[in-house]
Amino acid sequence: MLATKNYRFWFCTGSQDLYGDECLAHVAEHAKIIVGKLNESGLLPYEVVWKPTLITNELIRKTFNEANVDEECAGVIVWCHTFSPAKSWILGLKELRKPLLHFHTQFNEEIPYDTIDMDFMNENQAAHGDREWGHIVTRMGMERKIVVGHWSDANVQSRIASWMRTAVGVIESSRIRVMRVADNMRNVAVTEGDKVEAQLKFGWEVDTYPVNEIAEAVAAVSWSDTNALVDEYYQKYDILLEGRDPEEFKRHVAVQAQIEIGFERFLKEKNYHAIVTHFGDLGALKQLPGLAIQRLEEKGYGFGAEGDWKVAAMVRLMKIMTAGVKDAKGTSMLEDYTYNLVKGKEGILQAHMLEVCPSIADGPISIKCQPLSMGDREDPARLVFTSKEGKGIAVSLIDLGNRFRLIINDVDCKKVEKPMPKLPVATNFWTPQPDLYTGAEAWILAGGAHHTAFTYDLVAEQMGDWANAMGIEAVYIDKDTNIRDFKKDLMLGNLFYR
Repeated sequence: MLATKNYRFWFCTGSQDLYGDECLAHVAEHAKIIVGKLNESGLLPYEVVWKPTLITNELIRKTFNEANVDEECAGVIVWCHTFSPAKSWILGLKELRKPLLHFHTQFNEEIPYDTIDMDFMNENQAAHGDREWGHIVTRMGMERKIVVGHWSDANVQSRIASWMRTAVGVIESSRIRVMRVADNMRNVAVTEGDKVEAQLKFGWEVDTYPVNEIAEAVAAVSWSDTNALVDEYYQKYDILLEGRDPEEFKRHVAVQAQIEIGFERFLKEKNYHAIVTHFGDLGALKQLPGLAIQRLEEKGYGFGAEGDWKVAAMVRLMKIMTAGVKDAKGTSMLEDYTYNLVKGKEGILQAHMLEVCPSIADGPISIKCQPLSMGDREDPARLVFTSKEGKGIAVSLIDLGNRFRLIINDVDCKKVEKPMPKLPVATNFWTPQPDLYTGAEAWILAGGAHHTAFTYDLVAEQMGDWANAMGIEAVYIDKDTNIRDFKKDLMLGNLFYR
């Protein structure tokens, strides 16, 4: 489900013919070496492809338009090896529709003190040429990522790798399709939003289907397929009967297996990548989808509860951006539930009624079957676990009426002090940076939702770069946040983005 195109990134080197063919040959040779070493580093998630040196208006425009129509090109990396007159780039840049990274580097790492002469100076002048090029991009008001440093530096390579994931998120955002089953929870503000503006800004298609249309797809699933999936559940997860009759328990689990298969077939047939449900409108479904949704999230589908299509799309987007991350720790929809306010042990218990993705689980995953007061259906089966420790980000995309804002909070995930044997849901426990009190106040000031898209595998910079590429405000809550400056940032954002 997370399969994406075989994306590649074009490496375009800027120069001009003032210094002759020998210089241009060196430029091309150096660019090829840099591309080769970047690909050999093992740090980049996608291949970099060398392109012939760009020295004329016509070639620049032609190359960028070829990038636009190449479905495997997820972005363009530009480096001006020598001086490249920036007016030559204007038409090409005006027409470029792919993410752009300005790689401010040079071939040599050290000044060759004993041999440097004017020929070397003229040929190796990225400190000169990149500033000319950077000026025109700024004058044109174009969004781009700037990475500065020597191409052999692992930290520099890692920054390029990080941007690549954001660029793929920008490209894939326009392909996200969210299926809403029923509508939003009545009288809830934060799950609402302008779906037309979301499609204009992000490319998301958000469509609604009657719950019974998908319930028919669930009912059509054969018992042989259902029982085969139940057997898979019983092999993979711990079964916690807790006094329930084993056969009765298994029948409840089978309902979720049938929902998983039916939902997935419906999503594939209609080509949707994320789904929202609402416990207040379940139609002919026998249970609120729980275990079924958790499994679909693990396969790469986005999810939002109570009709929250913004969270569903963001979870899908972040799962795409983290696909293939080495030793990935997981991405999920979560919800702020309750605080621990004991001094020195502050944090927020994250959970949801049922639908937390098991990709964030640490240790054993169990199946429980417990009553649920909401939904007016039979007891739903769900996966129960605690989550990993470590750093992560919690993200909330909100609709302010006239624009969108992305709120990004660095959080520190921890283990709870004691078991919670009576809580039959998956949980995460974190302390928002810089601390619970400042983090919570800043989140509320910014208008953050109680639903979040959470991941261990991205950093705030990547999501902020995505927001910048989409032309929306990004608000950061992190170790450096203080409320006085945060209020000023929000006021400036209100002026700039209105």
